Amino acid sequence: MQIKEYRSYFIQELSSIYDEGEVESFFYLILEDKHKLKRIDLALQNDLGFSEYEIQNWNTIVEQLKQEIPIQYILGKTNFYGLDFKVNENVLIPRPETEELVDWIIESQKFEDRSQKSEVIGEDSKALDIGTGSGCIAISLAKHLQNFQVFAIDISEKALELAEKNVKKNNVLIHFIKTDILKCNDLDELPTTNNQIPIKYDIIVSNPPYVRNLEKAEIKKNVLDNEPHLALFIDDNDALIFYRKIAQLAKINLAKNGRLYFEINQYLGKETVDLLAKMNFKNIELRKDIYGNDRMIRCEI
Repeated sequence: MQIKEYRSYFIQELSSIYDEGEVESFFYLILEDKHKLKRIDLALQNDLGFSEYEIQNWNTIVEQLKQEIPIQYILGKTNFYGLDFKVNENVLIPRPETEELVDWIIESQKFEDRSQKSEVIGEDSKALDIGTGSGCIAISLAKHLQNFQVFAIDISEKALELAEKNVKKNNVLIHFIKTDILKCNDLDELPTTNNQIPIKYDIIVSNPPYVRNLEKAEIKKNVLDNEPHLALFIDDNDALIFYRKIAQLAKINLAKNGRLYFEINQYLGKETVDLLAKMNFKNIELRKDIYGNDRMIRCEI
């Protein structure tokens, strides 16, 4: 069968679930991933075709898409901040809003470095990503802030195994730590500190679980049915539990002039700012994402 013929079938089969533009984007993502062919190749070579075996593989993917399994999980990969990452059902699929948070951190740090012309940030500078998942935040920071040692925490062994693969894929060094941050009383207790000199982090960042159960109705089926709930949802009765805990740790473990960054629930911007203000954080800045939603916060001790 010619690829162009199968493309028509592919769009027809999925157009009742997704809009046509999205289906078409799926088709070309799969085409490039499985066959190293781009849209232009198909346009220039009308006679390109699929074998019976290839059609069977494509039909399997069509059935997965009908079940609304995310295309990133089907392909086992995604792109984040210009880097390639492996993803699976054990980690959240990185979002564009999180890219904005990473960009804020990197650009702020580069500006800070330029403004301190006589004070070059040394090798002792440290960043910590709490709830790292695929490692997308930590790895992006390590790639772009090469004078930083980067540490990353997650409670999930399977998530950390995947993050390790992404470290190798992107050729960076991350110090991974498996721990339940809610049970951590002091970051100095973590094994990488050697229990000698307290580690002070110049940057602490977290994109913790922040979707309340009452908001599940707003979550798309492909997310609700496939992405790990442990990394997504939080109890309605204490929606800021992770922010409070991480802020408490930041009070102890942020270096002088260090910064704490959060991705937040769009409906809880004021509440999160108020929490940090009551804990005496300074220079609290709430920023919207490209969709106009309150999405990220930066503050200092």
